[in-house]
Amino acid sequence: MEKKKISLAALFGDFLKFGLFTFGGGWSIVAQMQKKYVEERKLISDGELLDMTSVGRSLPGTMIGNIAILFGYSQGGVLGAFTCLFGMILPPFLVLLIVGNFYNAFRTNYWIASAMSGIRCAVVPIIFIAALKMINGAFKYPPCYFVMVLCVILYLVFNVNCVYLVILGGIAGIIISEIYQRKEAADHE
Repeated sequence: MEKKKISLAALFGDFLKFGLFTFGGGWSIVAQMQKKYVEERKLISDGELLDMTSVGRSLPGTMIGNIAILFGYSQGGVLGAFTCLFGMILPPFLVLLIVGNFYNAFRTNYWIASAMSGIRCAVVPIIFIAALKMINGAFKYPPCYFVMVLCVILYLVFNVNCVYLVILGGIAGIIISEIYQRKEAADHE
C-alpha cells in the first residue's frame, strides 16, 4: 500500500506555520510535526519521524532545516524539499530582518524580554511530550533501552562527545538487530 502524500501548497502552508511558531529551537518543530503528520494525518510513523530527526540532527546545518528538507523530499521529491525549507525559513527570515533593524530597542524592552521568557517556559513541556510519544517508535528491541541509558550516562557524567554517542548507537543498533534477526530466523526454522 502506497503512503499518502500531501500537496506542495499544503506543505508550504504547514511549514510556514511551523516557521511562525517554532520557538525554542529545532525540537519544537519535531513536536509540531509529530502532532500533525504522525497523529492527525498519519502520513508518517513515529519511527520515520525519529529517523528524520536523527539524520537531521547528524548532518551539517540546522536540524530544523534538515528535517524540513527530509520530510519535504519524502512527500514531494526535490520540489517538496525546497517547498518545506522555504516555508520554514521565510517567517524567521522576515522576523530577523525586523529585529535586526530594531535590535537595540528590542534587546532592552522589558515586555519583549518577558514574553520570550514565557514562550521558552511553554515550549519545554511541548518538546518533552513529543519526545515521550516518539519513544514508542524508537526502541524496537529491549536492549535499546540499555543503550539509551548508557548514552545518557556517558553524556551527562563523562561528557562524551555526541558524535561518539551517535557512532556507539549505530554500532549497538547493528549488533542488537543482527542478534534479534538471527534469533527470529532460528525460531522460524
